[in-house]
Amino acid sequence: MSSPSLAPSAERVPVSRIRALADVAFGMEDVLSLQFGESTFPTPPYVIDAVNRAAQEGWTCYSPNQGLPSLRVAIANLIARLHAVEIDPSEIQVTSGGVQALNLAIKCVVDPGDEAVVLSPNWPNGSAMIEMFGARAVEVPMARAGQRFTPDVDAMESALTPRTRLLLYASPSNPLGWTATVAEQRMLLDFARQHGLWLLTDEVYERIYYGGRGEAGAEVGNASACSGQLAPSILKLCSREDAVIVVNSFSKTYCMTGWRLGWMVSRGDFVKKAAQLNEFIVSHAPTMIQRGGEAAIARGEDDIAAMVEEFQERRDFCAGMLQTVPGVNLPEPEGAFYLFPQLEGVDDSYRFALDLLRTRRVAVAPGSAFGNGGEGSIRICYAPDMDVLKPAMERICEFIQTCAS
Repeated sequence: MSSPSLAPSAERVPVSRIRALADVAFGMEDVLSLQFGESTFPTPPYVIDAVNRAAQEGWTCYSPNQGLPSLRVAIANLIARLHAVEIDPSEIQVTSGGVQALNLAIKCVVDPGDEAVVLSPNWPNGSAMIEMFGARAVEVPMARAGQRFTPDVDAMESALTPRTRLLLYASPSNPLGWTATVAEQRMLLDFARQHGLWLLTDEVYERIYYGGRGEAGAEVGNASACSGQLAPSILKLCSREDAVIVVNSFSKTYCMTGWRLGWMVSRGDFVKKAAQLNEFIVSHAPTMIQRGGEAAIARGEDDIAAMVEEFQERRDFCAGMLQTVPGVNLPEPEGAFYLFPQLEGVDDSYRFALDLLRTRRVAVAPGSAFGNGGEGSIRICYAPDMDVLKPAMERICEFIQTCAS
């Protein structure tokens, strides 16, 4: 009798090239790690205190599948304060991190055999999740417009088939740092409406943004309501009846990566079904951590402003070093905490990153890990401290010049 095989949909999901390179780095000593998307800022003490207090007070039992009503009210109030958009708490689903929000959103709108258009280069988890559910991720590369990226409408049109159900993009983008202008968001929304698609947008990095580009900053919510800049949100353009899903997370904004807490906003029928399905996935985000999320929203503004100011200084330092190196083409990073330089003459970014790791003890992510349009680039996370970034960037720049000579 033959042994049962794994599910074909599971077999189709490729190994993460970021993780493959990281596994090599884990076996080495004295590696300067710029391959993961995580800052060195600690979780604020008031969040830790709130979670500890919640556990002591008995917030250790089940919560509703949709999340604590008090947290959903806090998120709705946050959206109103930041974007001047009124969201009913019933239109909010709390999740165990942004990853689970994407997973649940995709599960709700695609079936096996369906297709989804993914604007690329993009964080690879979205495409992998689509494939996990037996659908097909069709990665459409972004177009270059001077020193920034922009959605390629003609390529998006060409990628559509009768099986297309979903359009996925991230703004601010991991790995590009690209942030959709209001005009670009309006175009994507109109495209989804015209073709009857769900529009799924990852806005996890919305608070890590370095300033508007004309129209990009013109329709941002109340400037006085938040600390620092704020990336525009599709929530300001769509109606409550639109087939739009916005994913967000506490991980990056509030330095809570390990706590696994996120949320998504969509129309009522979607959230009702998402809450039902959540019962069969994780039931709900941990109850005491949801209380920590409330504390983060209530007290986090000053910390966000200081953190983003520090990120901008780190971005400018790293970008300045790369811009002095011949053969490096660096698109302007408008948000998040990544640089995505294109390297002249590099046609195997994984091999380049592996050689950099082995010879210079610096770990970066290969551009090929981020799908179509990523080959020939590397992703550098500039969230670590300057005492890591300075020697790492010196080694990266020297290695690029050595490879070119």
